[in-house]
Amino acid sequence: MIDVTRRPRVLLCAMTTGYQTRMFDEAAARLGVDLVLATDRCDQLEDPWRDRAVAVRFHDEAASLQAVLLACAGLRLDGVLAVGDRPVALAALVAEARHLPWHSVAGARASRDKRLFRACQRQHGLPAPWALTVPDGQFEPPAGVAYPCVVKPLVLSGSRGVIRADDAAALRAALARVTAVLAAPDVRELRDEAAAVIQVEGYVDGEEFALEGVIDHGRLHVLAIFDKPEPLTGPYFEETIYLTPTARTRAQALAVIPAVTRAAHAAGLWHGPVHAECRVPASGDVVVLEVAARPIGGLCARVLAFDGPDRTAVALEDVLLAHAAGLSAPRWRLSGAAAGVMMVPIPRSGVLRAVAGEDDARAVPLVTDVIITAKTDQRLVALPEGASYLGFVFAHGPDDRAVHEALRAAHARLVFHIDPVIDVRPARA
Repeated sequence: MIDVTRRPRVLLCAMTTGYQTRMFDEAAARLGVDLVLATDRCDQLEDPWRDRAVAVRFHDEAASLQAVLLACAGLRLDGVLAVGDRPVALAALVAEARHLPWHSVAGARASRDKRLFRACQRQHGLPAPWALTVPDGQFEPPAGVAYPCVVKPLVLSGSRGVIRADDAAALRAALARVTAVLAAPDVRELRDEAAAVIQVEGYVDGEEFALEGVIDHGRLHVLAIFDKPEPLTGPYFEETIYLTPTARTRAQALAVIPAVTRAAHAAGLWHGPVHAECRVPASGDVVVLEVAARPIGGLCARVLAFDGPDRTAVALEDVLLAHAAGLSAPRWRLSGAAAGVMMVPIPRSGVLRAVAGEDDARAVPLVTDVIITAKTDQRLVALPEGASYLGFVFAHGPDDRAVHEALRAAHARLVFHIDPVIDVRPARA
């Protein structure tokens, strides 16, 4: 039982000090929860975070664990949370050391390493594509490969470096391209041994869905199932629109939910947020592509709002923080009829010079917000090398079709002026 004479306290492990971290801080203020931040971005923190932050290095789990345990030695912790893929392992280590409910350490690691996750699926006899791994720099197709297949870095997210190959020549080209992605400075800064490994696995055809949920002591509570209405057949897999709920999500829920539950349990995920991606083939079992031990990333979380006790809308961060602190049982329901978010894709690499049409896009009926996150003069990198979007469009309406049309109409009114990048390096002799 919660001690009502003191404020509950939660440790938030995060690689970012941006929007999602601020949203958790605002949720903590609303809920009366004290938040401690473990981050590798302490040099970027502003007040009031500085007195509540612990400096960690996510590539050094042992040292980071000791830093958190030392900083929190005199503090009672009620729970942990993680934002982003890398921090989930540190959150699990802290939870294990402090005897707090959370995902297992092995589960946290499997949730961000595609090789480990596929091994868990095979061990438990769950539907999964065949999978092989090769070191980056090996461009010859591995023995046993079949086509079509998909090339994936083990630890990157957001479809970065994910490429479909339909024959041996395309596979060689994809392996070379992903090797170049893994050589990028931001990837090398991860200091992750798994970042030097590429996975090749079978392509799974079918409708794609995402599931946002909370596992409470082993029981999955679904917050939302997202339909991905845009075709995701390759060669790249840029996610653009999420809709919830739709006729397809309602029809597939009875298959998707138990499939995600089994995959999460197989990986060792037991208590805390999960974000799952899966495909439903025309015939056959649901194939879970991944289950991450963290919530949906960044601004996308704004698409979700839940009915609060006083009929006010409650943000996803409030839901997750309340669960981590042990303040409420997971019995939340989505507000409104239908909602959607469009992650505005980068059409081509170059330098962003200007954006036009934002006010026109916001004026589209049912559109609730348009947020352009890319900055003027920023160098943009398109998929599969890139890892970001131009911005986000949000809409709410009476049904998914109307929301989908609103998102498309708003996007059509946005104009991005992108100059090509001219490579001035001297040609090789």
